[in-house]
Amino acid sequence: MKDGIFRVAAATPHIKPGDCAGNAEKIMALMTRAEDEGASVLVLPELCLTGYTAGDLFLLDSLISGAEEQLDRIVDHTEGRDIVVVLGAPAMMRGKLYSAAYVISRGRVLGVVPKKHVPNYSEFYEARMFAAYDGENDFDERLNCPFGTKLIFRMKNGPLSIAAEVCEDLWVPDSPSVEHALAGALVICNPSASDETISKADYRRSLVAMQSAKLCCAYVYADAGKGESTTDTVYAGHNIIAENGRIAAEGKLFEDEFIISDIDLAHLAHDRRRMTSFACGRRAGYEEITFELEERETRLTERPVKNPFVPAAKDELDRRAEDILRLQTAGLAGRLMNCGIKRCVVGVSGGLDSTLALLVAVRATDAAGLPRKNVTAVTMPCFGTTGRTRRNAEAMSVALGTDFRVVDIGESVMLHLRDIGHDGKTTDIAYENAQARERTQVLFDIANMQGAVLVGTGDLSELALGWCTYNGDHMSSYAVNASIPKTLVRRLVAYEAERLPGLRDVLRDVLDTPVSPELLPTGGDVVVQPTEEIIGPYELHDFFLYHLIRWGSSARKIRRLALAAFEGEYDEATIDKWLDVFFRRFFSSAFKRNCLPDGAKVGSVSLSPRGDWRMPSDAAVIR
Repeated sequence: MKDGIFRVAAATPHIKPGDCAGNAEKIMALMTRAEDEGASVLVLPELCLTGYTAGDLFLLDSLISGAEEQLDRIVDHTEGRDIVVVLGAPAMMRGKLYSAAYVISRGRVLGVVPKKHVPNYSEFYEARMFAAYDGENDFDERLNCPFGTKLIFRMKNGPLSIAAEVCEDLWVPDSPSVEHALAGALVICNPSASDETISKADYRRSLVAMQSAKLCCAYVYADAGKGESTTDTVYAGHNIIAENGRIAAEGKLFEDEFIISDIDLAHLAHDRRRMTSFACGRRAGYEEITFELEERETRLTERPVKNPFVPAAKDELDRRAEDILRLQTAGLAGRLMNCGIKRCVVGVSGGLDSTLALLVAVRATDAAGLPRKNVTAVTMPCFGTTGRTRRNAEAMSVALGTDFRVVDIGESVMLHLRDIGHDGKTTDIAYENAQARERTQVLFDIANMQGAVLVGTGDLSELALGWCTYNGDHMSSYAVNASIPKTLVRRLVAYEAERLPGLRDVLRDVLDTPVSPELLPTGGDVVVQPTEEIIGPYELHDFFLYHLIRWGSSARKIRRLALAAFEGEYDEATIDKWLDVFFRRFFSSAFKRNCLPDGAKVGSVSLSPRGDWRMPSDAAVIR
């Protein structure tokens, strides 16, 4: 619950139509289970207290009175329990019978939400027994609570806000959940009785996922299952929990009738806050009912994804990689064509970033119908260049058919250092940056000579950490990798290694080479300046970056998630060390990002000052 993380559950009791007492026992058992597993919210199916398929038995006073009696038992059962239960049961109001969702917590009914849309087609004959509710909110005298479709249930001491709609309400064009979300509900609960037919589960799943995406909400769908009459229809207990378009948990048809998942309400609130088109606020006719839950730290049921920028499944990763490469290619090719430029220049070091930039440049010239010789690949060896990276730079440039050039900058850098009074031996920041700035000057001048676009190589992770030389390697005409984090750069190069047999060996060697700026003197193939030993592992920094920018998470929350995601790989001290480095470097390097060259946005996280991320260069560190 702390950090906005709540646990919700959807469950299907094994009921018998008409057996309210027996059904109540099954319901209470599920309530106990949900509470034991740390759920703050439990959703149960439509009319599960009586059975959805009771048919004309709903016309019997004895069934309705029996349901009321057992409902009171269930309400009493919640006394002292730290959970909100959304239960489907019949409800009488002013002489009419409704299928309704009862919202219950700590020994009282908080409110009753009747079904707004009653299906009466195909196998559904609900209008025979139930009325459709389309009026203003009313008041249930027996239960001493509000009755109506415009109710929001809000936690006093936390961000949890709940609303309900019932089964068919989801399947219609004007779902009540739309108004619920606009009124501020972050969790939509749906007690449902949706029978199973061929392929219906696929449609139901996509419907729930899309509704959660459209509404920036968590959607908890509890479906009728075992025990419902099979006279004409069969029910599979297809329970679903979706969060902002993602299926967080799903029961197996006819098998898993209890599902549970952690949802991040802070993430949902963050997305609503940043989306100016999501006009969330008080809505006419809505009532708010408050409740209390004990504030506690929810133990995560799912391990957070370690590499949030990189899909785990290979087929999805390959599809994503190709889409990203096409986006990068379209951006660069468009820039060439729009500006009437037919050439591009790429500085190629033999490292990951420049390799990706070169691959994209070649794709872009292909897309523009230009010869690959119009790509000038320039390698600029200096004091820290290893034989390994030098060989790889040449091998891939030649194999791709580019115009390959070698410009040794050692002499010009030493001349520059002497000119500014540097001894040329002290390996300080000036010594390192002089090399980066000399390389950038060479590349821009070659681009000027050719009337070409200088393609930047720096990636998103380096920009976040400021791991680049101002007015050096962070500058170019078009930065194709500017929204690609290092963990994803690696996967994109690996994808190209699989796709291009003629480059496979050299690209795999690039992947195996330790990441390094190669600015300190070396001999042979030994890397003496491994980046990740200096600033920390990129997989950690990319994790920190994603949760900071995509979700606006605090350092405390990021730390908590990182400890769970990297359990057994990094201890607390290590995560704390690099998290501190990340925050210090991120906030101190904004000035580099604020003059970032153009470059295509490819994902949900970008640091472009013209689009996604704008911050003052002298801001305080906010943790």
